[in-house]
Amino acid sequence: MTDFQDRNHWIFAFYLALLVWIPIPLGSNRAWSVAVLEVWVLLLAIAWLAGFVRGRNSFSPALAGARPVLLCMAAWLSLAWMQLLPLPLPLLEMISPEAARWHQAAAPAGNPGWAPLTLDRYGTLDGACRSTAYVAFFALTLVLLRDTTRIRWATYAVVTSGVTQSIYGVATALQSPGGLATGTFVNRNHFAAYLVMCLSVGIGVLIASLSGSGSRSWKESMKGVIGWLISPKMGLRLLIVAMVIPLVLTRSRMGNVAFFIGLLATGLIGLALSRKATRSMVVLLASLVVIDLFLVGAYFGAQRVIERIGETTMQAEDRDEVAQYALRMWSDFPLLGSGLGSFASVFPRYSGQGTASSYTHAHNDYLEFAAETGAIGLSLLALIVTLSFAAALRAQRQRRDAVMRGISFASMMAIIALMVHSFADFNLQIPANALTFMLMLGFGWVSLHATRDLAEA
Repeated sequence: MTDFQDRNHWIFAFYLALLVWIPIPLGSNRAWSVAVLEVWVLLLAIAWLAGFVRGRNSFSPALAGARPVLLCMAAWLSLAWMQLLPLPLPLLEMISPEAARWHQAAAPAGNPGWAPLTLDRYGTLDGACRSTAYVAFFALTLVLLRDTTRIRWATYAVVTSGVTQSIYGVATALQSPGGLATGTFVNRNHFAAYLVMCLSVGIGVLIASLSGSGSRSWKESMKGVIGWLISPKMGLRLLIVAMVIPLVLTRSRMGNVAFFIGLLATGLIGLALSRKATRSMVVLLASLVVIDLFLVGAYFGAQRVIERIGETTMQAEDRDEVAQYALRMWSDFPLLGSGLGSFASVFPRYSGQGTASSYTHAHNDYLEFAAETGAIGLSLLALIVTLSFAAALRAQRQRRDAVMRGISFASMMAIIALMVHSFADFNLQIPANALTFMLMLGFGWVSLHATRDLAEA
């Protein structure tokens, strides 16, 4: 069934529109834009479920195959919402003594009777609502991206958004005194992370366009690559260059490092597992590194990024101290955390002299999630990412369909890059990046379980 024959094709159209919209209002990192995102996703989910009840929609193979990760996500949501439930004080003292002590100190009579796990009810409510929207979006990804046609449309939407952001980012960089590209994001590091995910998708589409057998000679492979360079597919290659330029212009140290680590690591994995177009992949990956890093980067400022990395010292940065204080915060709430979204409220209690107590995020996603949701929450998130990466890895090894291999490459590259970047920033606290990352996780399961169009089979 094609999109035009599908009576609910408008759900998919609004799904694609959401992918383009989310980075525009400051990365959706404002209360009103987060509300728009949540309502948008939940309305799409309700519309799809209504169609399911009427027999118009059905579960997809990807949804069935992703049951383990969906169970982990359900457990994560249960933890987030459970943190809001008032508990008897004796029970709270058993499972989170420090949270009980905080609530007792804040209660007028010194004994609140009942109190929740979270120390910031509003922050946790906001975090639970966001998480619910993210999980609903992940499920929509699994049921809507059923075949190669819809998968291609989703990749086109992400690349279109990335190119649009790149054009705007370069234009603003040329007008700003420091020449920094931020796109529509407030923070250039978050813009860099978003571009890395868009680049991952673009590179995955490029890899899907490669053809030929690994048994061909190098001469034949080079002829094939040259033919590809003069084909319309070269336009996508130029769009990737257009996205690399603002990535370098962000001057984001970890953003650029994460991009090349993700590209090289995933490229090696793809080459090791590929039985098709191996030499073409070598030439393509080599061109991405050589042209983008040494030519485009040299002209647009890669040297400055390298200098910033070299100039970074512990004395000039206080993120290491913030990390130490976040570890102390986690040690007080080891199992269940202080409440999802509570970092900004709780952290001032742990910040030391000379460190800004107004940090709203830990600049380390791992530590922030650990402090807010404890070892249990961090373990669930680790399982979600690991299972999704494993699904993409299996697809890279088992699938022969070029589109499925392409999006599995995109999924692995984005996961590796974001996991590296998360050691020094809080990208997963930015709604646009978090939702796009859920798409990257979904790509892993879709690449493993989705089917080809009947017309292409």
